[in-house]
Amino acid sequence: MAKFELSQEERETLLDTLKARFEENMNRHEGLEWTEVEKKLTASTDKLWSLNEMESTEGEPDIVGFDEESGEYIFFDCSKESPKGRRSYCYDREALDARKKNKPGNSVKDVAAAMGVELLTEAQYRELQKLGEFDLKTSSWIETPEDIRKAGGAIFCDRRYGHVFVYHNGVDSYYAARGFRGSLRV
Repeated sequence: MAKFELSQEERETLLDTLKARFEENMNRHEGLEWTEVEKKLTASTDKLWSLNEMESTEGEPDIVGFDEESGEYIFFDCSKESPKGRRSYCYDREALDARKKNKPGNSVKDVAAAMGVELLTEAQYRELQKLGEFDLKTSSWIETPEDIRKAGGAIFCDRRYGHVFVYHNGVDSYYAARGFRGSLRV
C-alpha cells in the first residue's frame, strides 16, 4: 500500500466518523448532502488520507463550506480546542533550525505540509468562529503574511471574552497550548 493510501478498513472507519460529525453539525454546512460528499471523498484517496491525518491528530475535520466555482468541499479542523496532536511546535523550519536549545519536535508549516493541509488564514479562522466557539483555552497558529514572517514574527489566534483575538509571537516560540488548525479542499 502506498504511503498516502488508507486500507479499506481505515477508509470505512474514517467515512463513518466524518458522516456522523457531518450529521451532528448541520449548521456548519446547511444545504449539503452527505451522499455527494461521500462520492467526492471516495474518488480522492489522497485527500481522504489527509483527512485521516487531521482526524488522527484530534482535529475533528468537518465541512464548513462548498466552493461553487471549483466544486470543492472545504474542510476545517473543528475540534473545540487546538488539535492535541499538533501542539508545541514553532512556526516554520527556519525558526526550528535557528533554535540552539530546547527545540520543539517540529514546526507547524512542516507538519501541515506533511499532512497535505494548509494553515487557516485569519479570515478563515474568523469564519470558523462564526460556527461555534473554538480555542477558549488554547490558541492556533495561522498563516502569517510574508512581511511579518520576514521580520521574525508569526501570528496566532484564540477566542476569549466572546471575541476573536489575533496576536503575534516570535516564529521560534512554542507553547503546550498552541497548535494549528488545517484546511483542506476536496
